[in-house]
Formats: sequence, C-alpha cells, structure tokens
Amino acid sequence: MAKPCLGSADAGPNNFTNMSSILAEGSARMDAKEAQARRWLAAYTRSRHEQQVAKQLQQKDLEYLLPTYERMMRWSDRVKCLQAPLFPGYVFVHVSDREHVPVLQTAGVVHLVSRGGKAVVLSQEEIERLRQCSSHPGSIEPHPYLRIGHRVRVKHGPFAGWEGTLVEKQNSRRLVITIEQIMKAVAINLDGADVEAVN
Repeated sequence: MAKPCLGSADAGPNNFTNMSSILAEGSARMDAKEAQARRWLAAYTRSRHEQQVAKQLQQKDLEYLLPTYERMMRWSDRVKCLQAPLFPGYVFVHVSDREHVPVLQTAGVVHLVSRGGKAVVLSQEEIERLRQCSSHPGSIEPHPYLRIGHRVRVKHGPFAGWEGTLVEKQNSRRLVITIEQIMKAVAINLDGADVEAVN
C-alpha cells in the first residue's frame, strides 16, 4: 500500500513534524552554502566615512574589517595619539553575492572595488595579515604603494614568515606589504627583526 506524501491532506502530525525537520535541514544547508560563498571584498567609502560605514555594517550584522594604526596628532598645546584607518577610504567586507546590495545601500559606501565589472576578491592570507596588523597598531603605518624593490622575508617575531619589500625610513628598516587588489600598502617597523632575501 502506498504511503501518503508529506504534504497530503491525510498526513498525520508526525509527518508534519518530519516535513518541518526536512525544511529546517534544507534551510541550514542553504545557510551553510551561503556562508561558504562569502568572500572578502573591499568597499570604497566617501572620505572620512570609514567608521560610520563600519558601524552601519555592524548594525546590519555583516562581517567587516577596518584595520587602524596609531597616528600622532599635534596641536599647538598638545600631542595626542589617535586610531586612524590604515587604508583611508576602504572597509573590507566578508559577504556573499546577495549581500552586495545591503553593503552598497550603506550610507557612505561608494562602490565595491571591481575589475572588469566583477568585485575583486582578497585572499584569506591577505585578510589574516590585515587582522595581525590591527593587533599591532603601534608597529604599522600606511606606506606609498610600491611595485619595485627588494623582496625579503621576516625570520623572527610576530611577523615571521611575512614577505614584502624592504625600505628604510628615518634610519629604521621597514617591511612594506602590498594589497594588490586596491593598490595600497602598509609599512611594518622591523627594528630588531631579522630578514632574509627572497629568491
């Protein structure tokens, strides 16, 4: 004898429970796929709107990253250390394709950094580097984007294994890490750190 379908009129309460369970599992699978489809993108913001954009993204429950560094500001009567965006005009977002719209509808967001009409994706390695930069705000600062220079690798310390361009500024060595997708760079103070040439 054929069993009734899950949505049929004569389905019992157990079958409705099973159907709810199946629908919940399907929804959970869709959420998991959606989470896997999330990618790190760079949102370009209006000038000095990075913090406002970050607050709105948080209210929308969207994952974002706004790396900052310590910046000394001098006034006639005092000097103050402030947290400033490491990449002025950029907030990084971890979103799926369908979450592009709420990002673009955020006040202060101009557009997503794109190439050939497609949003440029940042690698997980680059994002992890930016997270580490954020945890050492006193050791980093923005740096002009460089295409040329000697490639080196840090041998010891919190930035061990990192590769970048070695430069000098005010008699101190710095490692310049570039973020190709947005053509920006960050300089890390290498005082006391060993570096080796990258072949």
